Amino acid sequence: MKKETLKTYSLDEITDKHIGKRGTPKREAFEYELRIDLLGEAIKQARKERHLTQGELGELVGVKKAQISKLENSLTDARFDTIIKVFKALNAKINFNVELLHQTVKLA
Repeated sequence: MKKETLKTYSLDEITDKHIGKRGTPKREAFEYELRIDLLGEAIKQARKERHLTQGELGELVGVKKAQISKLENSLTDARFDTIIKVFKALNAKINFNVELLHQTVKLA
């Protein structure tokens, strides 16, 4: 009996095939949505670690509970300053990376 060899694929190969190559509009939209989802999840996780409700976090930031819910569930395009306020209220360190022509500039 002949043993079959399975080919393995990287995540990038699968994404290229099913979503599109980097730089294409469909891939850019996919990457953007993925980043927004991760940001919302980070907010939710940090809030829960601090034992805060969405309403309590909203009060600290100066927004309504519904806004925090939308941020956590990636249902809104929040203003950058609001996101910064949320992480400051959570006493969380934030870092943003900007990639330029194969160089990384780290903003802290």
